[in-house]
Amino acid sequence: MSGNSGVTKPRTDRRVRRTRDQLGDALVALIVEKPFDTITVQDVLDRAGVGRSTFYAHYRDKDDLFLSDVDEFLEEMATMLSRREDPSDRVAPVRELFAHVADARRLYDALVASDRIHDFLDLGREHFARGIERRLAELPRGGLLSAEHRAALSHALAGSFLSLLTWWIDRNMPGSPEEMDDLFHRMVWAGVSHDSPHPAGTQP
Repeated sequence: MSGNSGVTKPRTDRRVRRTRDQLGDALVALIVEKPFDTITVQDVLDRAGVGRSTFYAHYRDKDDLFLSDVDEFLEEMATMLSRREDPSDRVAPVRELFAHVADARRLYDALVASDRIHDFLDLGREHFARGIERRLAELPRGGLLSAEHRAALSHALAGSFLSLLTWWIDRNMPGSPEEMDDLFHRMVWAGVSHDSPHPAGTQP
């Protein structure tokens, strides 16, 4: 963690990160190959080349590994624009996520087939709602909204974002990720421009 001094901790952190990445990558590869319910922890260990005791030092079971891996990915994705101090007025990394999902279409299809896509979408709504709320607060136009309106709008936009993603995939990806990004953000700012920083039913 940042703020710790010395040389031993960073090495330990890198080793832990590498182990977690190996396990996550192994599980993803297996999900593409066969139904999630048929995958065992031993399958993951064999694919990752990691020992059983090491696995259980990090995770309770394969579900914990799956959810942790999805959670970490979505956290990184949802905060991407803020962390990079993106100069645009985008509130969500639409083109980046759409491009990533397009590249991993077999994984997406496997999650749908295994009935695990809902885990991705449920966690995604939580992460993107927080990420969009943070991003709106950073942008001049979003800053005009009250905190309550930002929170409500962020949850609505997170749901719309993921709904657009599933629509796009289910219809064989009509339009490029860039076009979907433009469509989403035109919708975002059309809504914000007609919003008011004052609570409903009150006057300025």
